[in-house]
Amino acid sequence: MKLAIFQMNSVDRSVDENLAIIDQACAEAKAGGGDLIIFPEMAVTGYNIGADRIRQLAQPRDGSMVQALQDIAKRNSIGVLCGFPELDGSRVFNSAALVDASGSILSICRKAHLFGDVDRAAFSAGDTLCPLVQFGEWTVGLAICYDVEFPELVRAYAVAGADALLVPTANMLPYVGVATRVVPSRAEENEIYVAYANRVGGEGAFEYCGLSCVTGPDGIDLARAAGGEEMIFADLSKDNLIRVRKSLSHINDRRTDLYS
Repeated sequence: MKLAIFQMNSVDRSVDENLAIIDQACAEAKAGGGDLIIFPEMAVTGYNIGADRIRQLAQPRDGSMVQALQDIAKRNSIGVLCGFPELDGSRVFNSAALVDASGSILSICRKAHLFGDVDRAAFSAGDTLCPLVQFGEWTVGLAICYDVEFPELVRAYAVAGADALLVPTANMLPYVGVATRVVPSRAEENEIYVAYANRVGGEGAFEYCGLSCVTGPDGIDLARAAGGEEMIFADLSKDNLIRVRKSLSHINDRRTDLYS
């Protein structure tokens, strides 16, 4: 599977403008051979735009924003993972929709770990882990931004059989260590691929740090972005996954009798 990540600039735009950029990026990713493209956290609306505006823009999972992502995926014949604000009754969730190349929704993931005032003012926390999902022959887990910083969450996916973890994010300065240290560690300690799709540019008081990456199950980068808007590609290989899992043994060597 060939993954694309679009490291998107966080200029304040309308939903329609963001969807047009997402559509164009999908076309470019498809032209580059991509099977799946990952966009950042809350890419459809913007992230640090204020709780009131997020609530005004939020839509249910069967609303026009997700429908637009379905149409874009189908039109470009590429899988799409993209963040949006999900309205469910009176609650708003920081969510991401995974859509396959036919335009079918495979999963809606809700962010489980809320980061600081920016999240807690605007969102409710997801109260369950997003179930693993099949994308082609790949079993993938989904997490959003701060979620990947909790080893228990990633380990739970790995033990359940994940081959890869896909993470839309909006990570800002000074937390560059998440992209450079945490993500490779999560990949290696769990023997899975981790794809981390960040933003760049400024949004409110935040300056996003980029450094989007796809890290192999040995913790080595397959692709790494810098600090500007760009698209990166990486090939995920089942043969490589098998090879790495023969040389590493973190999952098999766990002492669950000692952990309580």
